Amino acid sequence: MTDLTGRRVAFLATDAYEDSELASPWDAVVAAGASATLIAPERGEINGKKGHSQPVDLASGEAAAADYDALMLPGGTGNADHLRMDEESVRLVREFAEAGKPIAAICHGAWILTDADALRGRTITSFPSLKTDLRNAGATWVDEEVVVDGALVSSRTPKDLPAFNNAFIEVISQS
Repeated sequence: MTDLTGRRVAFLATDAYEDSELASPWDAVVAAGASATLIAPERGEINGKKGHSQPVDLASGEAAAADYDALMLPGGTGNADHLRMDEESVRLVREFAEAGKPIAAICHGAWILTDADALRGRTITSFPSLKTDLRNAGATWVDEEVVVDGALVSSRTPKDLPAFNNAFIEVISQS
């Protein structure tokens, strides 16, 4: 297994996230030795669509990409829509993209990348309903289990999580 000891991974989410798309990558990076931090628009606790809940470590406005090695964007339609409307969350994602740090997005998690203007010239996958938005933001959209384009890792749905987690860990280890 790849060792991520000493690496810090930020997870950006809010209520209505897809439970497995937060919990599975979280468990994977922690098992690989990284520390994980949950960032949301507000402090407190966030709740997934299926009952998972998790305390927020930091509000988006308090977070900076410089403090982390990678960013994970779980899906869930409500989660993704709320995040892309939060200016501080968009700023944070833009900081990660501009710094060239690893960003992983699964399902609807990629939606905020359009608002952060982080997709021009990139190849990405997502839940199929985002295809037009991602293309309009300058990306080439493909329907594949996992896509790695430099430091950008993307997948479509929870069934892709094993490949997605492995690819994200590998990209973090190489950064």
